[in-house]
Parts: sequence; C-alpha cells; structure tokens
Amino acid sequence: MSAELVNALSQYGAYHRSRRNILTHFAGIPLIVYAVMVLLCKAYVQLPSLQLSALWLAVFLSCLYYFRLDWRAGLLMLAAFAPLAFLAGFSALLPLGRWLALGVGSFAVGWALQFWGHHFEGRKPAFVDDLRGLIIGPLFVAVEALFLLGAWKSLEHAITAKIGPTRA
Repeated sequence: MSAELVNALSQYGAYHRSRRNILTHFAGIPLIVYAVMVLLCKAYVQLPSLQLSALWLAVFLSCLYYFRLDWRAGLLMLAAFAPLAFLAGFSALLPLGRWLALGVGSFAVGWALQFWGHHFEGRKPAFVDDLRGLIIGPLFVAVEALFLLGAWKSLEHAITAKIGPTRA
C-alpha cells in the first residue's frame, strides 16, 4: 500500500473520528455519488469521432485517480462505481422531471446526511479545507466498510497509527 493512499485517507479520516458520523457517510456519500451519476447520465462529451457519456468518463477518471493511489483502491472503487453507474444510466430513460427530481433529491438527501454526521463530529467536512476530500470521501466509505468486515487490516492499522482510533 502506498504512502500517498495512507496520507489521503488519514487526512480525510481526521475529520471523521466519530462512529455516528461515519455511519451517516455510509448512506450520504453513496447517495451523492449516485446523484452525480444520475445528473451526468444525460450529458455527453463530443470528441472528433466519438460521443462519450459524461457519466462513464467521470467513472473512468475517478478510478484512474484511485488506481494511482493504489491498485487495490482502484479495483475497489471500480467495483463500487460500476453498479451505481449502470443503475444511474437507467434514470436517463425517465421523463425529464422525474430524472431531475431523482438526481437533485438524492444529492440533497446525501448532503443533509453528511452535514448531520458532522454535527455529531463537531467538525466541518474535510472538503472545506481540501477539495480533494470530495474524491477521497467515496474511497473512505469503501475502505471503512472493508475494515468493518475485517479486511485490509494493514491499511486500517496504518491510518489508526497516524490519526488514532475511531471513537463512539
């Protein structure tokens, strides 16, 4: 595991030491990611000989970033994003009003959960100080889920050594 991965997750994790805050992120961050995917599914990037979905371009670029941090992080996030992206893609079939309500509604509920969690934490969200927190957040939730399942202990120990244990 790379030092850059440990540093990125430790910086983000320092804003998330309360178990209640982390729990709100288990719902809030996937809702936000899904909402962004829903909103991107009707946008396309036109290249000279190709029309590319903004949704899949965003997934590809995000996963490239995660792979740069660590190949396991890249695989983990590809496995997490792909089903959400396929599900979000179906929203393009909805009438405009329903599609927009789904995207904006999921986004609003996701952020409400985030801010509620930070109320428990007593600390502002990480992205306020570092915009990189917006891309680290989904990875943080995914690795926290692995930690709960008893996986990737070496990463968990490295993060805990830097920022201390999660508190109740």
